[in-house]
This record gives sequence, C-alpha cells and structure tokens, in this order.
Amino acid sequence: MKYKILLLDPDVKKNEIESRELSSRGISVVVARNVADACRLLREDGLIHVILTEWDIPADEGSSQSIKGAELFEAFKTLRFEVTVFLYTDQADLPYCKTGGSLSGYFYKGEHDYDDIVRKIRAEVINSKSRAPFFEKLLEYSRKAKDSWHTPGHASGYSVKNSIWVRDFYEFFGANLFRSDISVSVPMLDSLLHPTGVIKEAQELAARAFSARHTFFSTNGTSTANKILLQTLLAPGDAILLDRNCHKSVHYGTILAGAEPLYLTPSINNRYGIFGPVPKHRIITAMDHALAAGKKLKVLILTNCTYDGLIYDIADIVKEAHKRKIKVIVDEAWYGYARFHPFFYPCAMQAGADYATQSTHKTMSAFSQASMIHVNDPDFESFEDRFMEIFNMHTSTSPQYTMIASLDVARKQMMMEGYGLLSRCIELSETLKKSINSLSKFRVLELEDLISDEVKHDGIKLDPTKLTIDVSKTGFSSREVEHLLLEKHNIQIEKTTFNTVTVLITIGATHSKLNRLFLALENIEQMSGNRSPSKSSGIDDSFLKLSPIKFVPRFAFYSEGEIIPLREATDRVSVHMVTPYPPGIPLLVPGQIISKEMIEALNHYRDFQVEIHGLTEGKLKVLTAADEARLEADGYRILDVIED
Repeated sequence: MKYKILLLDPDVKKNEIESRELSSRGISVVVARNVADACRLLREDGLIHVILTEWDIPADEGSSQSIKGAELFEAFKTLRFEVTVFLYTDQADLPYCKTGGSLSGYFYKGEHDYDDIVRKIRAEVINSKSRAPFFEKLLEYSRKAKDSWHTPGHASGYSVKNSIWVRDFYEFFGANLFRSDISVSVPMLDSLLHPTGVIKEAQELAARAFSARHTFFSTNGTSTANKILLQTLLAPGDAILLDRNCHKSVHYGTILAGAEPLYLTPSINNRYGIFGPVPKHRIITAMDHALAAGKKLKVLILTNCTYDGLIYDIADIVKEAHKRKIKVIVDEAWYGYARFHPFFYPCAMQAGADYATQSTHKTMSAFSQASMIHVNDPDFESFEDRFMEIFNMHTSTSPQYTMIASLDVARKQMMMEGYGLLSRCIELSETLKKSINSLSKFRVLELEDLISDEVKHDGIKLDPTKLTIDVSKTGFSSREVEHLLLEKHNIQIEKTTFNTVTVLITIGATHSKLNRLFLALENIEQMSGNRSPSKSSGIDDSFLKLSPIKFVPRFAFYSEGEIIPLREATDRVSVHMVTPYPPGIPLLVPGQIISKEMIEALNHYRDFQVEIHGLTEGKLKVLTAADEARLEADGYRILDVIED
C-alpha cells in the first residue's frame, strides 16, 4: 500500500479493533489518540493521505482540553491541505453540527461497515488524487501500436530509427518518446485548445490540487502564460502596476496589450547586487497615486518568490489591491510548489490573488516549457471567451503531448508526495548550509543579509531551497567560481551576482549531489590559497533611479528608429528593451528616456562582462526626431509620470 490512513480516537480499545479490521482489508493504518500526536504524525509521514477522526479529540496526552468539530478539521487541513478528512464517529446527529466544510465524508461506527469505509477511501485517493488521466490515456494509445498516417513526419520514429545518419538521435531518446509524440488528429487525447476530454479532466484535477477555480496548461512556458493574462485583462489605454524586478515576458505582455506601465522600484541590496521585493508602502502609494491621477489602473503583477527566494507577505498586498478593485497576478515561476507545504504558505491562490502563473518545469517534475495558469478571479466567466481566444492566439495548434503528460504527472506527484519531498528539501537545505558554513571562505546568506532596510518590516520570508552563497572571501570572482565548479567538478549552478553564486535544492536533490557540491567548494577554498578577498563592487542605487517613460511602450516599439552608440544616447528614447542578464531586469524599456545614470549602469554591467540583451557592440536603437513627432501627434505621449 503506497498511502496510509490516520485513525484518530481517544479510545484505545476502539482504535485496536478498527485498526485490525482496516488492516485486514489491505489498508495501512497509523493510530493516534490526541491532536498533538496526530499533528506530529502528519508532519513526519508524508504517506498519510486520509484521516478517520472522532468528533471530539483531546488536545494532548492527559489534557483536559479538547478540540472538536470544525476547529479540529481545519487544524488538519491547515497542516496538510491535501489530506482527506472523514468523520468516523459514534455521533449520529450530524445534521445539527457545524463541520466547517473541510470534511470529505462520514462513517457511523455503529454500522461496523469496514468494507464500505475501505471502498470509499480507495475511491477518494485513486479517483481524486493519484490518477493522471492524460498520461494514462497517452500510455494506452502508444501501446496500441497504431500505424501513423498523419503528422508528425517521423511517424512514431520510423523516419529516424532506420536512418544511417540520424539513428543515434532515435537511440538517445528512445522508442517511447517517438511513440508518444503524436498528432492533434488523435481524438482520444483531446485538444489543448478546446479541451472536452482527458485534458479537461487533467486541468480540473490540477485546479483542485493548486486550490484554483480553473487551471490551464501552457506548453510554451510561463513567458507565454504571462502574455496571455496581460492581453486578457488589459486593453490599449489601460494601466498596469508592475515591479521592475519582473520577468521580461511581463514587459513584452504590456507591449502586446498596448497598456501603460507604471513601474515599481524594487528594494536593492547594494552589497550583494540583489534586487528584492518592492516595499509594501511603495506598492500601496503607487496604486493610490495612479488612481488619483485618473489612470485606468486594472492590474498589479508581482513576482513571488523572487529569483533569490525572497517571499512577499502577499496576502496583505492582495487585500489592499482588491480594496481598490485592482486585479492581482502573481508570477510564481519559482514558487509553484508552495501550496504543498505549510512552510511556504500562503501561495498566491491561498492569498486571494486573481491569477497565478507557474513554471511547473522549474521546481517540479514537468518537462521544460511546461507551465500552468491558475485562476481564482470571481469575474473570470464574464470574459472567459476572450481568455480562450488569446490562449489560442499564443498556443501552437500542434502542442507537445509529452509536455502535457508531464504536467499531469507533476500534479499527481505533488498531491501524493509533495509534502514529503518538500520536507526533505528543507532538511537537505539546512544540512548543506551547515556544511558550507563550516568552510572559512564561503557562507550561505541569511534573510537579514539579503534584504535591505526598507523591507525589513514588510514580513518578508526566505525560501530555504534557494541558497545564495557569498564567495568574496575566496579572492575569486563569482564567475571564476562558477567556471571552476562547471569545468573541474561537473557542477552547474543556477546563477551568479557580482560576489555570490546561487544553487537550488529541488525535489530531485540527493545527498550525493549535496556532498559533491560541498567537496567542490572545499577544493576551491584550498585552491584560493592566500588570495585577498575580492572587493565587492555592489550596485549603486542610482542604477535603478527610473528615468521617465515618455511614450506608450507598444508604439515606441513599433517605430522605425535608428541605431546609435550607447555613449551618444543621453536623453534619447529607447525603441527596444535593454536587459542585463543576470539579474534579468530591464534597465530600459521601449518608450523610456535614456538617462546618464542608465548609460553608466549599462557600462558598469558591460565592464563586468554581464550579458546585455538589446545592446549589440555598444549600440542600441532609439527613436528618431520624426518618430517622436509622430508619436506626439498620434497622442501616445505619456503625460503623467507616477512616482512610486
């Protein structure tokens, strides 16, 4: 049996009898007599998926206090939301009791119908949690060995299997990949663009798993998911409040929608070159200023958690936005697993956000590009047809079915073992942190190291599965440490700043990988010898002193423009987005005036050999005088700059 049930009753004799009866029918049972023991077992054992509980349970061993009814059930759901709770009681007058809506069913002990209990439990776990309907159907179809007279052209791999030139391609990926790479011509596998069958069922199961009203699968990453939502919720002339620290897809989505961006400056940690959350007061002030200025502010979008694992107090921000009738999108590209462990609560859907986009492939077991859009907006049905039209606009008519299957399986895995996997990640992270901190020249940064003073009272938390390591004492630059890890030790890290490297502890982490990383860092420390600690260049606040947006980005982007050297660009207006990577935050967006400070910032990044998208050989594209005159005449000038 892959899952267990927790039998909770203060009566020892009844526990013994009921446990024996259920175990004899193939159910794995663990027993508790009080709430404290039950909660301990739920925390320690991720295989518990069902609770059979009496109505009234002692709080602790020997305690005269008890917890009962709705309060009891909610305590379990708060700790492990995915656990199914059944009331199993001698109490027959249930219609007169307040249950709180957290129960999945009821069994009366006086009936002694253990077969019925087992049947219901199995149906709940198998039908509601452990199925992967799309993957199961894909597996069934691939085993039918149908002759393919449709796309794709490799025809289940036959075009490459017998090739003298590319057979190695077939051998590397294996027969099953080609057998499962099939056409939208197969009705039994449903249509991503108009799901009515197994894809619809898989999306409904995902919505239940992630506590959303609706879930949609995206096969072109969260980049496309963000663009779909922004085009759905915004129209030309609308305004959006977005953090400068957001993914470039948000900026592109704003361009596609023709909306006016109102930028929020993130907090900045100068010492480590890290961009953190936007201060809460800045978000609230910006919303009020925008509305007071007559802006048609429709949407607030934030990234939670940040690339470095900094987590907003998102529930309070959502509440403030909704007071002002502003929809909230949360880009949870790096935080999709948050629903499955109380350490990370609340995720966006729990916090009341209207939408969340998640890169299921980044932090769970889905294939690259596989993402999800979660919806909780109470107004969604009024414009669902518009959403689906834009979803169709951005989604290929030939989606990759193995990618859809991976989303289905990733959801199943998180529902069935996500709690246990994440508990293990947290433990591994603590182990690795202690190991690294035992070295003299490396140190894992804590929350207080990463955040700046302006957000220290904002309720920010740190995701322990994202470890940022200070390398400055080694005398090596972060790029040199990255190179040594890759070339000498075969270790690929996630990212670097000027003086840090970041590693992710994912659900695929192992003790062997952790120890290999520690040994590699120990070796690099020895190699560093008597090198002097590197001087931290940090980041100057002026780098993110926002110059004004002069024209609506969409219309600046589609202007003809001219290419000039960066050194000559002061006070000109950018046509394209210019983005240093890392950290991947655009310093310039279309329609923005290029200030002297921005030029200095770009030169600074270039001196440190940071890759800069939109800057080629020291040149960038700007509006011509004729472009500016045309945009002025057409009314695309942004007249008011909302300071945040």
